[in-house]
Amino acid sequence: MSIRIGNRVDHVNADIVFTTATEKYHRSEVVIEYHALTRILSGEMRVVQPDHTYTFVAGDTFLLPRNLPAAVIKRPKEGRPYKSVSIYLKPDRLRDYYRRHEFKATQPYNHKIKTFGKHLLLESFFASLLPYFEMDEVLPGNIISVKVEEAISILRNIDESTDALLAYFEEPGKINLAEFMEKNYMFNMTMGKFGYLTCRSLTTFKRDFKKAFNTTPQKWLTQKRLELAHYQLSEKQRKPIDVYFDVGFENLSHFSYAFKKQFGYSPNALVER
Repeated sequence: MSIRIGNRVDHVNADIVFTTATEKYHRSEVVIEYHALTRILSGEMRVVQPDHTYTFVAGDTFLLPRNLPAAVIKRPKEGRPYKSVSIYLKPDRLRDYYRRHEFKATQPYNHKIKTFGKHLLLESFFASLLPYFEMDEVLPGNIISVKVEEAISILRNIDESTDALLAYFEEPGKINLAEFMEKNYMFNMTMGKFGYLTCRSLTTFKRDFKKAFNTTPQKWLTQKRLELAHYQLSEKQRKPIDVYFDVGFENLSHFSYAFKKQFGYSPNALVER
């Protein structure tokens, strides 16, 4: 469940979001439109990327860049549900901010997750947000603007290199499709989203994919994910219930069916060997 502050009734474009999850696992593929500054209040979040997996627990704060493919797994920990607060830093607010403040980036643009250590400015900022989620009335827009700008200012004060990420407004450019897919195939995104991230329309994406791999995207994705699962089960000694999420399947039964169809034996049979 998510509680969003300060938007229309449908809450689609909220700036401040409180999220809680009580089920054992909650997985989603994310390619968010906006930078998200997130504080974990309880539980655990794993952010899985092709070259690294981040594990965040209560008290951790991080900045997830926009247009970054990742699998996010949220779950309770130590008897407490997953809870987090996120501030979405949208391009229009960031552009307005940097029109009024000097750009101070000390490093080149880096499209990676940024993590932040304990800092009193962050502690006081997130503590100030929690009472808002107890309100019955809508939080005024001018207060939302103040809190979002406060978040930007705090990030810049505790890490000047943050400017290189926050003040970068370019959209994804056309990139090598084969290289991108080989790196990001485990993310369960729509074909339209894969196309967007490689700067292609859906029609062009499918056409270029056929040229690169001589098959359809769905067939190729399924095979690659099953091959990765086979490696995880046989070489890493992992269990099927711990693998199917990470390789891009939505449920265990579908994964088991597809795995047996591909290899001739079930995931459990492979593990028992």
